[in-house]
Amino acid sequence: MKHRLTLLLLCFVFLSLGISLEGVKPKPIPFQTPLGWPKPTYNSNKNPLTEEAVQLGRTMFYDPILSKDSTISCASCHLQATGFTHVDHELSHGIEGKIGTRNSMTLMNLAWATSFMWDGAINHLDMQALAPITHPDEMDENFANVVAKLNRNNRYKVLFAKAYPNEPISGQHTLKAISQFLLTLVSSQSKYDSVQNKQAKFTEMESKGYQVFKKHCASCHIEPLFTNGNFENNGLLPDTTLNDWGRYKVTRNPADSLKFKVPTLRNIQFTYPYMHDGRFKTLTEVIKHYNSGISNSHTLAKQLQKPINLTNNNRVELVAFLKTLTDTSFLFNKKFGYPKE
Repeated sequence: MKHRLTLLLLCFVFLSLGISLEGVKPKPIPFQTPLGWPKPTYNSNKNPLTEEAVQLGRTMFYDPILSKDSTISCASCHLQATGFTHVDHELSHGIEGKIGTRNSMTLMNLAWATSFMWDGAINHLDMQALAPITHPDEMDENFANVVAKLNRNNRYKVLFAKAYPNEPISGQHTLKAISQFLLTLVSSQSKYDSVQNKQAKFTEMESKGYQVFKKHCASCHIEPLFTNGNFENNGLLPDTTLNDWGRYKVTRNPADSLKFKVPTLRNIQFTYPYMHDGRFKTLTEVIKHYNSGISNSHTLAKQLQKPINLTNNNRVELVAFLKTLTDTSFLFNKKFGYPKE
């Protein structure tokens, strides 16, 4: 009976807006895997992309309605022009001026990820948005309240009816629509990609930097995604204020102590500050850490147990290469930006 009343209400809303439900069918979007890339790990058969669901997810991504006091949206910590992360503070900020415990991760190429967050606490993209929405220091909202607010909003009644015809607004559709938008955030058109596709050439400095990268960085930051998707201890001393022990917090396995998700290096030029706690503001600081700032411990990544010993020229060359991973078409793609009414 409740389901029938919901459908009747949707019909009334659509008719009042001059929209007909007859023949409404979401338009499928094929997921395009970039040339030479591995097969995505996300099973899109269980959540097939459609234009309407992507638009719904995009709208919710930019809407503070998902937070408890309607002041913080997903985009508040994930800005498109900076690789869908924030750059004005080390740790994520939440409602009422609350400060989180970690630097926000970038949102790109998530169709190839099997775990999410710095500690891998989330193991499926469809559940990822639930973490910041319900985190007390971020959006601090009860998810049942989110669904209730969406049900009271005429705009979302229309958007949900277009994306999921003849179905009520639900938590499952809310999370899957957000996932659909996130799946479209594919960054694959940097200068590096043009070089790999024989459409451009590195400068001499970039080419030397690429060789430095392949020798010292590529085992963790595997091409073309520039991450191995694993958790590693990269030699950072624990922050004495945060006392963040990384993946150990999730698994309680001592072997995971101080291990954090290996982030992608794509668009790294614009995704500062760096590391899980945002302690480094520049790529030069990051490279200096790997060159001479490694703190040894029993879980330190084996790749870092021997000094790298980069020369000053090597450091400059490596930064030059890392900048070739910038994808301006991704950072300024209007399809990913704030949706117009």
